[in-house]
Amino acid sequence: MQLPEHGANPLRLYDRLGMEVPDRVLDFSENVNPLGVPEGVRQIWPELLSELPHYPDPDGEPFRSAAADYHGVPAERVLAGNGAAELFAVIAERYRGRTALLIHPTFSEYKATLLSKGATCIDFVTDPAEPEFPEDRVIKKMEEADVLYLCNPNNPTGVRLSVEAIRRLAEHGLRTGCELVIDEAFMDFAGEKHSFIPHTEEFPHAVVVRSMTKMYGIAGIRLGYMIGSGERIAGHRKAVPHWNVNGMAARIGKLCFGEESFRRRTVRYCKEERRRLSEFLETAGCIVTGSETNYISFRPRQSDGLYREMLGQGIVLRHTENFLGMDGTWFRVGIKEREKMEILKEALAGWFGEHSSS
Repeated sequence: MQLPEHGANPLRLYDRLGMEVPDRVLDFSENVNPLGVPEGVRQIWPELLSELPHYPDPDGEPFRSAAADYHGVPAERVLAGNGAAELFAVIAERYRGRTALLIHPTFSEYKATLLSKGATCIDFVTDPAEPEFPEDRVIKKMEEADVLYLCNPNNPTGVRLSVEAIRRLAEHGLRTGCELVIDEAFMDFAGEKHSFIPHTEEFPHAVVVRSMTKMYGIAGIRLGYMIGSGERIAGHRKAVPHWNVNGMAARIGKLCFGEESFRRRTVRYCKEERRRLSEFLETAGCIVTGSETNYISFRPRQSDGLYREMLGQGIVLRHTENFLGMDGTWFRVGIKEREKMEILKEALAGWFGEHSSS
């Protein structure tokens, strides 16, 4: 039985596996902000009804300009999207019939969208237990590709690559004709000082994709954006459907950029819960990734049976069957409220205790 390609939608998972749904289901497989949506979004919600009778702005305004102001770039260098997923599909069109280099384990949508456009994918598989990024080997492999996809911080490990390292990759790409697509969906948790967006003017062959879903807890409205050179963005805009961002989402997105205190509070909370969970898992003998996001990945001494055992207790982990280099022996956990994290640790402690001699 093939497991779902993504986290979230736990009831569909139970149905696919033919398992009875427990009375209480805690979904740790998705990576949305555990603090929920900003209070400002809740307050503005009644006003958004006024958007319903009207067509939205074709450029995603006022969201596009708010994103441009937030990052200090001209609005012409920003493309708003119906979630980052739409933008990856748009980007993939550029590489139809060309070759992409993917560093695994990584987000599965890159390969799915590229293959759908007839691109060829080179799978460069790394070991999640090895914290050192194989920069020299990646640089050499770039010579075989038209584009390098980077997930930074990485999904599913949460490990961040330095700006300096990406600059070296970008410089090599300029020399060899290899473009860069950088997915920064979780950069809000690591900090804007680590973003490559300020360098996209110097490196016009690179684009950065961002998501509003993860930090602001608004997965249901689908909102993301891409930043690159004006020429590159203008080219991608031609492939985007008219009115691709709804009016309510555009207004919510603009509001979210002003939620600085919410972002700081979220980062503090996730950092503390990440530390607590990592210490618990390491004490139990697990290998844990050095995540800087709102999730971590871990590999227990004994993986067989853990996923289904947790499902039976109503705890949904993110499986890694479709992550090359993890192959089902690792698990990803999204940070949730403190009470839920304690329930998770209690369930895992029971499993570790029963399998301590394995």
